[in-house]
Amino acid sequence: MNLGSVLILTCTLLVDTSWATKADQPPKPPCRPGFSESFYTVFVSRDLLRGQSILKDTTLSSERVKFDDCQHSKAVDFESSDPNFSVHPDGSVYAEQEVANLSEPVQFMVTARGGHDPHIWETTVKLALAGHPPSVPVSQIGVEDMIARAWDSNPRVIKFPRKHQRSSSANGLRRQKRDWVIPPINVPENSRGPFPQMLVRIRSDQDLEKGIRYSITGAGADQPPIDVYNIDPVHGKMFVTRPLDREERASYHLRAHAVDMNGNKVESPIDLYIYVIDMNDNRPEFQNQVYNGSVAEGSKPGTLVMQVTANDSDDDTTANGMVRYRILSQTPHMPIPNMFTINSETGDIFTVAAGLDREKVSQYTIIVQATDMEGNLNFGLSNTATALISVTDINDNPPELTARTFSGEVPENRVSVVVANLTVIDRDQPHSPNWAAQYRIASGDPQGHFLIRTNPVNNDGMVTVVKPVDYEQNRAFMLTVIVSNKAPLASGIQSSLQSSAGVTISVQDVNEPPVFPSNPKSIRFEEGVPGGTTLTVFAAQDPDLFIHQTVRYSKLSDPANWLRINRTNGQITTMAVLDRESMYVRNNIYEATFLAADNGSPPASGTGTLQIHLIDVNDNAPVLLPKEAQVCERASPRSRVNITASDADADPHVGPFVFELPSYPPSVRRNWTASRISGDYAQLRLRIPYLDAGVYDVPIIVSDSGNPPLSNRSIIKVKVCPCDDNGDCTTTGAVAAAGLGTGAIIAILICIIILLTMVLVFVMWMKRREKERQAKPLLIDPEDDVRDNILKYDEEGGGEEDQDYDLSQLQQPEALDHIICKPPGVRRVDERPVIAESQYPVRPSLPHPGDIGDFINDGLRAADNDPTAPPYDSLLVFDYEGSGSTAGSVSSLNSSSSGDQDYDYLNDWGPRFKKLADLYGGGDDD
Repeated sequence: MNLGSVLILTCTLLVDTSWATKADQPPKPPCRPGFSESFYTVFVSRDLLRGQSILKDTTLSSERVKFDDCQHSKAVDFESSDPNFSVHPDGSVYAEQEVANLSEPVQFMVTARGGHDPHIWETTVKLALAGHPPSVPVSQIGVEDMIARAWDSNPRVIKFPRKHQRSSSANGLRRQKRDWVIPPINVPENSRGPFPQMLVRIRSDQDLEKGIRYSITGAGADQPPIDVYNIDPVHGKMFVTRPLDREERASYHLRAHAVDMNGNKVESPIDLYIYVIDMNDNRPEFQNQVYNGSVAEGSKPGTLVMQVTANDSDDDTTANGMVRYRILSQTPHMPIPNMFTINSETGDIFTVAAGLDREKVSQYTIIVQATDMEGNLNFGLSNTATALISVTDINDNPPELTARTFSGEVPENRVSVVVANLTVIDRDQPHSPNWAAQYRIASGDPQGHFLIRTNPVNNDGMVTVVKPVDYEQNRAFMLTVIVSNKAPLASGIQSSLQSSAGVTISVQDVNEPPVFPSNPKSIRFEEGVPGGTTLTVFAAQDPDLFIHQTVRYSKLSDPANWLRINRTNGQITTMAVLDRESMYVRNNIYEATFLAADNGSPPASGTGTLQIHLIDVNDNAPVLLPKEAQVCERASPRSRVNITASDADADPHVGPFVFELPSYPPSVRRNWTASRISGDYAQLRLRIPYLDAGVYDVPIIVSDSGNPPLSNRSIIKVKVCPCDDNGDCTTTGAVAAAGLGTGAIIAILICIIILLTMVLVFVMWMKRREKERQAKPLLIDPEDDVRDNILKYDEEGGGEEDQDYDLSQLQQPEALDHIICKPPGVRRVDERPVIAESQYPVRPSLPHPGDIGDFINDGLRAADNDPTAPPYDSLLVFDYEGSGSTAGSVSSLNSSSSGDQDYDYLNDWGPRFKKLADLYGGGDDD
């Protein structure tokens, strides 16, 4: 065949990019040596074959790539399986002998070996004539015919090549002829077997002379994947053991070996190249099941919208892997059913017709089909995906006001109020710049009283007052408003006539407060103005020109209560003397606030401020500073006092001051002298060498510089004390200077001791009283205790002072010895007799039962008149008790059952029952 250019294999190695230093680059896989493609197709132009003779080493192409084994080694050896072609170290493929044509494609394998890596890389090169008619598709000849063509029913016999020698030149050197290369073995993928299935037979010419053992090595035999191929070691038949998958591995490179029975090599190894023939066993697979794209509305036909991509794992150099695209359906069908088309080879989707309108259709759903076998629907495999095409908005709809005129009204002097609402319609994408409206006042508001703000929710225009309007100046406004979008209109779109409108705003008159023309108003007066002086007229004006109203004035704020205002005309007069030195004056200014109110409906009032600037006069005499000083008793540089003065007046009625000592009493000028230091300071010092320690009142006359000047006689208390070597007063000296003698100091200390003693006695008395209170808390006289108290007793008997009462007294008293000796009658077991018992009433020893009433009365009378009776409850023991008593029953003493009982008999029970008789019997208190 005649080839006229060099073929450069488009074989590349993956470059190790793990050393990238840019932080924004994504990590890449490490370098893996090998060809980037497992199959390369090169088309040769027919013009290169017309009458041209190709010599050896003539190139087949002009492109060039380099081979890298990831070890930065340049020693890479390439080897071609076709003796007609060779590969140079730079990757160029050369024709080794002359050829006539390329009527059929030529296919061979290229292997690469690195200098430091024993591994072998493989790829396949296919040469075809450019423009050659394609072969008959597999779909037309059938799978069985294709297999029959690719795989002969009678396997070939491959013999080991022989080496021939011939004389080369007169020098006796010999040249070895190049070994011939075994053609590739083609095996279809996905074969159904049966397996193992014989491929070829390997045979050596020496198998007739000696016993030969055959073996194969390489990937697929003794290297992973292991046992894909095996060989009969005796007969040399090579088999494939299972179905092959081209998508897993497209080619195999094996070496056949022949050894004798002793394991000695009989023949040189031969290379066997096995190619897996592709079958259409993979559907095209879309990278995504749903693709999202967009196109602007109003786009012209032919506008690129998006791209869909499907990959087929089959051989893309054959029809099995050639994918073609088409659109199955479009939803909706507006404005036409076929608004889009797709490039069958690239998957690019374009617009076909004009008329995309987002306001009518905002999204299209496209079903795309990808089919291999170059799109043959009868034999190809297909898959589908969905393309969602959103129609993006452009500003092709200008905003339109819903009316030609709008109206509103506003009270005068009001701001930040909405007086009219402008409604607008825009069919573009809501809340986008194409939809957002902005309003502009074209005319009718030269002073800028109004501003139109856009409502972001509904796009309405809100006419807002930003500057107060005055009814007396403008009773109505006629505005011209223009509305537009924030985004400019798309090219070719005309603005609507309804984008402008007129707005009429009426101004409502309200009662405005009176206004002071000058506010604040400033006047100047000298201080000391007497009461009743007229200062000024502070009058206000009523802005309501069309309504006659009366204005009245009143005082709102007058801190010093110096001023009065005339209620009718606003005349300001003084009520007291104005004093600049008053605490209510700030920076020589006195401020007062006045109120002006009209009689409108409703009434309105305004305020005005009057500022009175008071001019200073010399009305304050200077005051000496400091009031007290301290000097040493002996004249020295430290026995001096710096004095000055303060004056409430202002310049020029203050310093320089004049300091002088009065002539009376004479001792002042005899003991002291005052000398001027500066305009505001003088120095007071001792005139004599020594002055006794003590406190001295030194009068000094101070005069200011006013016109006329004012003078003041001030007293400065000077403490004269003994000083140490540093000129400081000693502690003793300070006490002596204070005028306290030893007696006074002792008296003070005694007073302090007495005071402390009294405090200590009081504290001890309080503690003792607290202890007594805790020891006997119930000894308070119940008559003196105003609180309600509940006293709890543990047993029946006497009161709180009778807690140790002996209950044994309730037993038969006749059994007690100390009772037996008592005479008959009333007996007390707790009595403490003071007089003889003879005074007690004596009863008969055996009273008659009929005298029991008298017996009780006598006992009561004796108890009441007993001077030895204790002042608490006690137990009275009677002579006769119990059953069998001769006293008889006491049932005769039953109380009356009538409603009104007579209690007068209680008077006969003695003085102790007299109070009870008075309460119930109606008697009078004694």
